[in-house]
Amino acid sequence: GINAEYMGRKLRSHRREQRWADKDYKRAHLAESLKANVFQGASHRKGIVVEKVGVEAKQPNSAIRKCVRVQLVASGKKICAFVPRDGCLNFVEDNDEVLVSGFGRSGHAVGDLPGIRFKVVKVCGVGLMALWREKKEKPRA
Repeated sequence: GINAEYMGRKLRSHRREQRWADKDYKRAHLAESLKANVFQGASHRKGIVVEKVGVEAKQPNSAIRKCVRVQLVASGKKICAFVPRDGCLNFVEDNDEVLVSGFGRSGHAVGDLPGIRFKVVKVCGVGLMALWREKKEKPRA
């Protein structure tokens, strides 16, 4: 029957096959998350502003949160990104190049913003915080 001396390969290959039945193992090793990820595994992405949108906050809050629709340069996909800080939407114009990062919950929406997973970091190569604090000015195109 079974010769225990030569069992190593059988055990190893059987274990390798069986691991794919484990949901968490499969998710980690199939690279599906990279295919589904609009940033393609990067931390930031550049994009072009398509339009400005106001997104209504979820209950129990009541506000119109200022967001922009961005078309990513690398993939061509359109995403919605939040513009943080009071009055910062005034620094963002249509067709500006913006740098977008994640919102800090790795792919989950944050706070009272429904379904918004990204935020704007830079506009035309200048940091949004620098513009907001009036440390820098936006370059005139």
